[in-house]
Amino acid sequence: MGTHRLPGIVTTDRRFAVPLDHDRPGGPRISVFAREVVAAAKADQDLPWLLFLQGGPGFGSPRPLGRDTWLDRALDDYRVLLLDQRGTARSTPANRRTLARVGDAKAQAEYLAHFRADSIVRDAELIRRELLGDARWSVLGQSYGGFCSLTYLSFAPEGLREVFITGGIPGVDATADEVYQATYRTVLAKNAEYYARFPEDAERVRAIGRRLRDHDERLPDGSPLTLERFQAIGIMLGMSTGAARMHYLVEDAFDDGPELTDAFLEQVAPLVSFASHPLNAYLHEGCYAQGPGATAWSAQRVRADFPEFDVLDDGAPLLFTGEMVYPWMFEQDPALRPLREAAELLAAREDWPPLYDAARLRANTVPVAAAVYHDDMYVDRELSLRTAALVPNLRTWITNEHEHDGLRAGPVLDRLIRMVRGEI
Repeated sequence: MGTHRLPGIVTTDRRFAVPLDHDRPGGPRISVFAREVVAAAKADQDLPWLLFLQGGPGFGSPRPLGRDTWLDRALDDYRVLLLDQRGTARSTPANRRTLARVGDAKAQAEYLAHFRADSIVRDAELIRRELLGDARWSVLGQSYGGFCSLTYLSFAPEGLREVFITGGIPGVDATADEVYQATYRTVLAKNAEYYARFPEDAERVRAIGRRLRDHDERLPDGSPLTLERFQAIGIMLGMSTGAARMHYLVEDAFDDGPELTDAFLEQVAPLVSFASHPLNAYLHEGCYAQGPGATAWSAQRVRADFPEFDVLDDGAPLLFTGEMVYPWMFEQDPALRPLREAAELLAAREDWPPLYDAARLRANTVPVAAAVYHDDMYVDRELSLRTAALVPNLRTWITNEHEHDGLRAGPVLDRLIRMVRGEI
């Protein structure tokens, strides 16, 4: 267990052994890593704990450099635990190399089915009891971490003192198809905003699209940069700086010839690769699945209802897609290709267990404050408000001052804390 001092903070590495399948506590075990963070001036104080649940699925927790972003406000009042959710970062990994040792595609799919919010919450409860005994802790859920927070309120509210959610109230009764119907519409709006801000980019993006349609362009790792893969970088448009980042990216696409520049291809490569977060691809649609019925590549199917995304060369802007995972990604991305058969089995799975308990949520007594971003490209506002209306003691702050990454602005967490305390 390593303890380190960084500007204004003290961090302690912690590791916990948890069952792969919580319904089989005597079966195989995996490791979950978490980093405790406390203000340097309060390192010896008995502070309440705040568990941070990162967005995703499939991303590790932030790596703090000091009292940066939302941590600065959290550390005024809490000892923070940054959880690397199972399968991510320093927890037991779930990637093309480790999953190859699990067995065939069927065994891999069964293994991956244990990496959703229900298992993450049960991990958190084991960790809470190990660290705090019977005491409750607070939870801050960002994006998918908010989904996990609703799962926590459904199945283990006795462990919770209070909950803060930023851009992450799920539609607890929404199907994957309903989610994508809503989010595709928002992605269309984000494309319109982007091109309104940078109208000169419309022809640049079309030129990139024509190049990719007509020529074999390769990224530095040797994988193809196809037209559809390029369109998927639109996932950045939902962030506060996304449109500007897209503008600066596409202006580097060409220099004095028709070929795409090395600088452009180098910048695009990490935007289209799942190498650092493969679980996001394996389980993205699975995080909307519960009860009978397969997701069956919902994002791909629902896209057929939005033919605008398939238009190139009629004078209209080429449109980017958003936070969607498509089956072709498991062919084009080297980090995903070895798991394509397992991904097909997950997409076809009919018997996902529930992630939420509506009756338990209707009886909620835990104070909850949630920031709902009015124009959120990733978590639909109306689905969020439908859930919020179901849950007593859940207060919403609906705002268009921030995009999905609003938590990085310190005032967001401060406002939620004040809401829970009844100060506003």
